[in-house]
Amino acid sequence: MSSSSDTPHHGGSLFSRHQILERSPLLLVLGILVMVAIGGLVEIVPLFYLRSTIETVQGMRPYTPLELAGRNIYVREGCYLCHSQMIRSLRDEVERYGHYSLAAESMYDHPFQWGSKRNGPDLARVGGKYTDAWHVAHLIDPRSVVPQSIMPKYGFLMTTPLETRALVANIETNREVGVPYTDEMVTNAMTDLKAQIAPDSPEAAALLKRYPKAVVRKFNPASPEITEGDAVIAYLQMLGTLVDFKLYDDKANLR
Repeated sequence: MSSSSDTPHHGGSLFSRHQILERSPLLLVLGILVMVAIGGLVEIVPLFYLRSTIETVQGMRPYTPLELAGRNIYVREGCYLCHSQMIRSLRDEVERYGHYSLAAESMYDHPFQWGSKRNGPDLARVGGKYTDAWHVAHLIDPRSVVPQSIMPKYGFLMTTPLETRALVANIETNREVGVPYTDEMVTNAMTDLKAQIAPDSPEAAALLKRYPKAVVRKFNPASPEITEGDAVIAYLQMLGTLVDFKLYDDKANLR
């Protein structure tokens, strides 16, 4: 039989010191709270001096008044329940939908439209993929262009005049939460709204200076007035078109 002197001595080891915590529930809880506090401080303290936690990307801008109105209708009709706007950095995602989504692309969204459910395809890169006429037909009767579609009909958007009474207030509210709308953008909101469907108007050039890459044309030509359909299609035709991903990837590879 081995004597007690043959038993390894761990009195001064780290393991034996750890046993003190294991044998005392109070000390163990205190230790856990200390570690959680340290971890929390590491995550929270930088937020007080970092200007932004989102990497800025060249090309991003606030929504035009018409795009913003279209986005509000998109949210109102619950389109986000079936369409996400976040392409994951997985091969099958990128090959099907395009370049993976960047956090900066949603920096002016309140709320963001990432989503996790796809009864329909992701829309993060839908801008410019289809013609305006396709979008009009798709909204009026989805199965006329996609026979297997389960999407409801939204033909009423093409005949419903766009309500603009709260548009300026909506832009000012977005500015309050960090969207960089300027005084000039707020003052010219109604003019810019009308200019986006009037490409030959002198105001269209001013609109493009304030909102680069804005798509300027009559999206729903069947109606002479601005409809909710115009707004929704303007929003869809903008999605994924602001960032030059070739330039972004070239810069990312240089880091």
